[in-house]
Amino acid sequence: MSKTEDLDAYGSPVNDPNSKIGTNTPSSPEGGEAYASGSQFKLILQTFFENKLAIVGVGLVVIAAIFCFIGPLFYHTNQVATTYNITAAPGGHHPLGTDQNGYDVLGRLMIGGQSSLEIGFSVAIIATFIGVLWGAIAGFVGGIVDTIMMRIVDTLLSIPTLLLLIFLASVFKPTLKLLIIVISAVSWLSPARLVRGEALTLRVRDYVKAVRVMGGGSRRIVVRHIIPNAIGTIVVNATFQIADAILIMATLSYLGLGLPPPAANWGSMLSDGVNYVYDGYWWLIYPAGFAIILTVVAFNLIGDAIRDSLEVRLQKR
Repeated sequence: MSKTEDLDAYGSPVNDPNSKIGTNTPSSPEGGEAYASGSQFKLILQTFFENKLAIVGVGLVVIAAIFCFIGPLFYHTNQVATTYNITAAPGGHHPLGTDQNGYDVLGRLMIGGQSSLEIGFSVAIIATFIGVLWGAIAGFVGGIVDTIMMRIVDTLLSIPTLLLLIFLASVFKPTLKLLIIVISAVSWLSPARLVRGEALTLRVRDYVKAVRVMGGGSRRIVVRHIIPNAIGTIVVNATFQIADAILIMATLSYLGLGLPPPAANWGSMLSDGVNYVYDGYWWLIYPAGFAIILTVVAFNLIGDAIRDSLEVRLQKR
């Protein structure tokens, strides 16, 4: 005997919402909106590379990386022992002259760029990782946990960044690893606030509620859904973090709190060159200054282009 079907007022069968037969509702990917289709990813890349300023930014970063990390393999200089050929003008053996210690400025610009870029990328990775986890947990959990976590962030933000950096850098002996930790200690606050705002919005989305109904734990939701869906904000902020870290490093070095000699970075080169600003030794100031400006501008251009590309994707939805 056949199973009796429920009929509506017009005698038509009513579909059982719990039945999987006859339904044509498309299933959404587990990560919700984070798993964009291939066409959306192509749209992002297309929009990014159509931005001429983005191409300029990428080109400058590539040139800086080649100059700093590959250049010393072909342009050999002694950046350890001082010589008597100090403040020599640019010439055949020294295209950008020598500094007050006799170091070749072009070679020092390459070596100094290595530490500047290493600090920039390292700080961006560490600060983004800490900030993303902090903000995602605070925004998703909410309540008293969110209040306590964000009050900590607000308290740290209320302290002048430069003052905190000077204190930390003066207490400990400056090394490359220590400077990365010190700069990261004040750089994770911004991504934490941004991701927390994204998490507050994403936690009420339908796909997040569906995961909760299906028994998904909080850690799974944060790692598999909240963070991936905030990836646009995270990537853009991380790009700006690189530029900010390079500027902070230059500031600390200018104040004499950077890497001690003979280690080099663009900030310390600029700081040393300022002492000779009225003596006509332009090659002690301009090369390092231009290197800092061009690199920071390049990463800002890339960050702006990524943000614009993601906005175009959202408008096309």
